[in-house]
Amino acid sequence: MQSSRSATDPLHPGPGGFAHRGLHDESRPENSLAAFRAAIEAGCGIECDLQLSGCNSAIVFHDRDGRRLCGHDGRLADHDAETIGGWSIGTSPERVPTLTQLLELVAGRVPLLLELKEEHRNGERIAAAALRALQGYDGPVGVMSFSARAMRFVRLTAPDVRRGLVLSGRDVAMRRWDKRQRAQPQFLAVKVSIADRGWVQAARGVMPVYSWTARTRADAAKLARFADAPIWEGDGDPRS
Repeated sequence: MQSSRSATDPLHPGPGGFAHRGLHDESRPENSLAAFRAAIEAGCGIECDLQLSGCNSAIVFHDRDGRRLCGHDGRLADHDAETIGGWSIGTSPERVPTLTQLLELVAGRVPLLLELKEEHRNGERIAAAALRALQGYDGPVGVMSFSARAMRFVRLTAPDVRRGLVLSGRDVAMRRWDKRQRAQPQFLAVKVSIADRGWVQAARGVMPVYSWTARTRADAAKLARFADAPIWEGDGDPRS
């Protein structure tokens, strides 16, 4: 059941939830413009990942290196955005996009959740890169991270940008409290396995709670009760 906060949540994606790394499948790789187009056409919000390039650009990519998806062993931090943008994703014709390219594609049509991936304590740098790309963007968007450092930077330098904490349940209560104090999040994104915990449901009294990653019908059913919106892929489709 959605909390009363959902009705006023500027990021609420509606019944389609947030497509995890876009609406991807064998023909549309994760975090590709093709997967994002499919999500827009389906009326789903978009969740995606941001890594920092060697030239301090925000790149839409999950991994710290290109080995799994692109066959490149090098870390993204060792290459500039132009080089990374030439990498093919899997066997598809899709190339690795920048955040700027994603924003140009979406153009405010669906809500965006941008997860900042902190590597080697670069949370402030990846946050700064994302905020530079977001300047002038006129659409519903939230930035989120496991890193309280990154979210504190957003809070202090761009308080009008909606920010959230990503939590997996590994942090003890005092650590969660410390992160929330530093970040002062406006939403949480929690792992499916902890969505029904008491402290998560208590948080829903004051802010929206989204949950990742719903991959099964059982996950979707659970999050329909315990989260304000699912972040899903595959059989976790909340519309099924």
